[in-house]
Amino acid sequence: MRVYVPLTLPGLAEAHKAGELGPAPLRAYAVTPGLREWYVSDDIEELEYAALSRAAAASLRLIAQDAGAPRKRVVVALDVNDKAATATPGLDEATLGQVALADAVRLTVAAAVHVDADEAQEDVAAAAGALEAADGGDDDAQFTVDGAEDHELLWFGVQEIPGLLK
Repeated sequence: MRVYVPLTLPGLAEAHKAGELGPAPLRAYAVTPGLREWYVSDDIEELEYAALSRAAAASLRLIAQDAGAPRKRVVVALDVNDKAATATPGLDEATLGQVALADAVRLTVAAAVHVDADEAQEDVAAAAGALEAADGGDDDAQFTVDGAEDHELLWFGVQEIPGLLK
């Protein structure tokens, strides 16, 4: 099963230094039955993109909580045994596709790292600043948050992590 772990750049630096994503339980996103039902698609690539997008939104929330974190969303994609991930119960949109990994995962088994391009930082910063108001129902703030989603995350190999942390 492919899972997507939301991080910040400082979180990625910690994982790189430790050699693993953890500690457990580790929150991630994957193609779950709830996500399948919500997204209404049988195309696995579309469903995985939806799970990646959910992880990117979770990364944005992590950025909003860390004033010192660079304004770039970070998602680590990795493959785990199906039994290693347990779907988070709940039917609300916030938990769609969310899973918990029972154990820390070695970073060397990651399939890829997805990170915003430099030109996304302004929109990501604005989105992080607007999250609270958007959660409160402010449509203008939600428009700002949605603006971060206009930026596609770039793909990097695990061996490229040191360059991302500079």
